[in-house]
Amino acid sequence: MKHQTLSLYDYHVWANQKFFDHLKELPQNIYDEEMQSVFPSISQAFAHMYVADTIWLGVMSGGNYDEIKALAGRMREKIKAKSIEEMESMFFNLSEQYKAFFDRQENLDQAIFYEPEYPGFGRLETNLLELVQHVVNHGTYHRGNITAMLRQLGYPGVMTDYVVYLYAMNMKK
Repeated sequence: MKHQTLSLYDYHVWANQKFFDHLKELPQNIYDEEMQSVFPSISQAFAHMYVADTIWLGVMSGGNYDEIKALAGRMREKIKAKSIEEMESMFFNLSEQYKAFFDRQENLDQAIFYEPEYPGFGRLETNLLELVQHVVNHGTYHRGNITAMLRQLGYPGVMTDYVVYLYAMNMKK
């Protein structure tokens, strides 16, 4: 179970890195270029993903909800103007925090209780594996948004399907 969770999370890290690598090959201005889309810019999509990943690590770690929410609010303001390289570094550091967290876990099936701010959702009882799946799915969804934004700007996206990750990992063996 732990191996599966780590593999899913490793895929998430790999897919984000593929996007950073791809974006650094394109004209620098497209990262912050404003457009009419799901997010006002690609940089804002990455900022959203980063904040969400940080929030979920806080939830998984058993952090105080009000403190996590306050941190997220402060973080949103600080990362608005980050460059691709700065955001890439932040994602790398966050992935290291996730991996250190996973290393400390003995039971990924342990219950997690979360009271979200979303009206009508109520209290969520889940486990670490399901939250990791959520983090990965959330990232996949927004990488799809970024692909659509790139195409809107006239540039290709990058293949980050899970099976492409599996092929890439197979080639490393």
